[in-house]
Amino acid sequence: MLRVELHAHSALSYDGRDPVELLLEQASAVGLDALAVTDHDEIDASLEAADIAEEYGLVGIPGAEITSAAGHVLALGIEELIPAGLSFDETLDRIRQQGGTAVVPHPFQSSRHGVAPHVTRAQLASADAIEIYNSRLFTGLANRQAERFATARGLPMTAGSDAHISEMVGQAVTEVGTDTRTAEAILDAIEAGRTSVIGKKTPWRISLQQFGGGVKRRIVRGVADFL
Repeated sequence: MLRVELHAHSALSYDGRDPVELLLEQASAVGLDALAVTDHDEIDASLEAADIAEEYGLVGIPGAEITSAAGHVLALGIEELIPAGLSFDETLDRIRQQGGTAVVPHPFQSSRHGVAPHVTRAQLASADAIEIYNSRLFTGLANRQAERFATARGLPMTAGSDAHISEMVGQAVTEVGTDTRTAEAILDAIEAGRTSVIGKKTPWRISLQQFGGGVKRRIVRGVADFL
């Protein structure tokens, strides 16, 4: 059984703060076995993290959080960035064309680009896995909706800290039923449904800090781009 963080953001995300080295240090410090850096519509930092993860005693899983036309999709195990703005179905197809795994994060929280309001239930069930515990939700309602949906349809389930600062890596962990320490083995086990989830909610003050920091960084980057 391996303990895996499948949803974390580096400074390359518009709302992230820290370099991948700090995310990897935190993952190692809290006893994780693997880390996926999933920046918003960016992949370079994730590829870097995957390359150096072994130095921290970790398995690195390359990936990104892709903004489909319907909302966010985690693309795990990809090596080339998938364009934003594609349809939900096309986004899943592009992930699988690279041999990747498509996980839908926070599907029932529309305020954070959850896809559920914009796709059919059959489309949502076509994903490889559903994130049923996201630690950045203020209430547990959306998590419970996701768990009920995945359970009713027999879908693989994952958790994610959705960390935008390094200290929050490891808040929500997916326990994966494999002892083989490779990204491929981890993703195969997830798709086979050999997972369990554990986690705790991100403290409100940290969520507000992450949100506020993200707004500030978006403004700074927007001004820089304009200039």
